[in-house]
Amino acid sequence: MAQKIQLISSTWAFRCSFQSLVALLMAILVVGAVYLTGESEQLLEVGGGEEQVTPPSNNNETSLSRCDLFSGKWVFDNTSYPLYKEQQCTFMSDQLACHKFGRKDLSYQNWRWQPHHCDLPRFNATALLERLRNKRLVFVGDSLNRGQWVSMVCLVETSIDARLKSMHTSGSLITFKALEYNASIEFYWAPLLVESNSDDPVKHRLPDRIVRAHAIEKHARHWTNADIIVFNSYLWWRRPHLKVLWGSFESPDGIYKEVGMLRSYELALKTWSDWLDIHVNHNKTELFFVSMSPTHERAEEWGGATGQNCYNETNLILKEGYWGSGSDAKMMSIVEEMISGLERRGLKVQMLNITQLSEYRKEGHPSINRKQWEPLTEEQMSNPSSYADCIHWCLPGVPDVWNELLYAHIFHYDNFTKEKETL
Repeated sequence: MAQKIQLISSTWAFRCSFQSLVALLMAILVVGAVYLTGESEQLLEVGGGEEQVTPPSNNNETSLSRCDLFSGKWVFDNTSYPLYKEQQCTFMSDQLACHKFGRKDLSYQNWRWQPHHCDLPRFNATALLERLRNKRLVFVGDSLNRGQWVSMVCLVETSIDARLKSMHTSGSLITFKALEYNASIEFYWAPLLVESNSDDPVKHRLPDRIVRAHAIEKHARHWTNADIIVFNSYLWWRRPHLKVLWGSFESPDGIYKEVGMLRSYELALKTWSDWLDIHVNHNKTELFFVSMSPTHERAEEWGGATGQNCYNETNLILKEGYWGSGSDAKMMSIVEEMISGLERRGLKVQMLNITQLSEYRKEGHPSINRKQWEPLTEEQMSNPSSYADCIHWCLPGVPDVWNELLYAHIFHYDNFTKEKETL
């Protein structure tokens, strides 16, 4: 009997110990989950912290491979968007201020990009400025990249006291400064990345486009010490052939040769990638390349009238996967090949693939609602679609979403998603 009691006691003690161990492990897991949730909410907080973005959940069985921020749909949201008011942005460009120049339908400002299997983190100007403290974020490229830069300035500058921000222009470089953070958000005009006869930031519209495909240092010295660089270059290459110069513009001995667009583009990007590999700090500088911004010049491609364009368009393209003739997949493939080559050499460049999501937004362009730099002719005024701008984008608008995607990558949101899914 005593042995039986002893056996029961031993068994009971073992069960108690095992249950205690299980309870302890559960407590550790709960504390860990609470801590990680707090960390993630701190990353994704909205503005002053009034609202939290719900991270991807296991209910969707989302994984990093499925959580493609660039694959999704546009959702009308007139509660959270626009992220800023056109008239409140001190440094708004007249080329992009569609409301100011007569646009009545403002629904283009209220569309939110919703990835299929996850959420974009809400843009937090203060968090970004803190990340940029004592750093430089530089946009390098053409007028579309300049539009993204204007968008970024508008997104952050309304949260900065008027006495603590400044704008300065020096040649091709425009610098917005958040003085309290010693943070710079800059734009450098280099529409072809390498040297060209179109490098003047004002007088660059020349009929005969010439590039020095092997020369980039004139521009690149302005980016060398940047902490984050966002490149783009597509629009100015869009012609069958370009004249490539071997030599300098000043030398009479230079050799000029007509080269097909794709080949000349490849030569220039090879120069760009070699420069990055040699001059950029592989451990410090974050690099991005924005994919092609689509144009909407041919209404017949989305079911409109032949000969028309984005003029008077107020609705999105609803056909999933729509791809217009203004976007060149071969050019984008060249960029991807260069990025892959850099990765093999130990330098990461992230592609911001904004092309497909922007393809749907035929109503997001300035059309005729922008400043006209030259007086319109009677013929133009009788046919408004003839001078409609279907290349650039109204602000607030599509480029704000490009910057939300950039923001997500700067804060390594993809890594956050992966970690969250393993919990």
